[in-house]
Amino acid sequence: MNPGELKPNTFFIEVSGAGLPEVDGLFVPSTAPPAESESGTVSSLGYWNGKMAWDRADGKCERSPALSYSNSYKSWRICRLDGHLAYDITSDEAMPPTEPQWHVYKKGVAPAPKVVIHHFDPREPLPKPNVIFVLGGPGSGKGTMCELAQAQLGWTHLSVGTLLRAEREAGGPTAALIEETMAAGKLLPREISVGLLKNAMDNAIRTTGNLNFLVDGFPRSLDNLEGWYEVYGREAELPEMLYFECPYDELEKRILGRSKYSGRSDDNIESLKLRFDTFKAETLPTLELFKSHNKVVEVDASQSREDVYAVVVKHLEADTDPALIAQPLTEKSEMLLGLRPYPKRT
Repeated sequence: MNPGELKPNTFFIEVSGAGLPEVDGLFVPSTAPPAESESGTVSSLGYWNGKMAWDRADGKCERSPALSYSNSYKSWRICRLDGHLAYDITSDEAMPPTEPQWHVYKKGVAPAPKVVIHHFDPREPLPKPNVIFVLGGPGSGKGTMCELAQAQLGWTHLSVGTLLRAEREAGGPTAALIEETMAAGKLLPREISVGLLKNAMDNAIRTTGNLNFLVDGFPRSLDNLEGWYEVYGREAELPEMLYFECPYDELEKRILGRSKYSGRSDDNIESLKLRFDTFKAETLPTLELFKSHNKVVEVDASQSREDVYAVVVKHLEADTDPALIAQPLTEKSEMLLGLRPYPKRT
């Protein structure tokens, strides 16, 4: 590939947890001038051996680039400050692998570091996300539609309920409060829910570059909305909302059907009643506020899944890659729509 055909290297890499602490730090796109590598390949700005390459942000490493790919060894490599190789990983991927364990090279010290790729410079403020709030009664199908939009349309689906359950399972200082409050069908303090949501959004923006978010189950109250304002400011435009409307009898039928396999402690008739009462008392006033600003798209969630999904696609298409809209349904999407059975558990 000719240098003129290469996409600019706009990624940043964070290296942490190395047994050799000098290796840790931020790595930025290499600005090394063209040079011939050990395999005879001439480098270009931000690249080495035809793949993206990075220098240390502090400029202390003798070797440039300090994180690069070797054609001779088919591996990614990270250097010590004196330029000797410290860690490597055999891989022909386009970017340095982030999941597999790296190898401790001759001049390295165990353990090998963790590598995280950032789509934006972590030293700078993140770009603002494009957010659509998604609300509806328990069992309205909003989560399924958000999963579909993620699998099929490339939107990032963040469920506040899922984030809270993960935090509870992690056993942190708020785990007991989350368990007690969710089982009672009540709402958590905004500091908890908004804090988890912001952290998840920031992490997704940095590591995926995606700015399109469907925030499922938020804001459940005017207090939640106050928490949003505290983080993103009142001057920011109020996000739009997809509201999934479904009769209570249908919600009850869906929740009881879901309880057979969901494993959720709040999927029972008692919790449903409490959650629905909380929804009417806390969430409906929030919905009315959004309606007063013409920010609500109401979706009849009692329709077929395909019909509901068609409404969702129509609303998201302006911010969605047309190629993703046009692509055939994936197997996962067909299962979510009920067009294909889920694999039987063995």
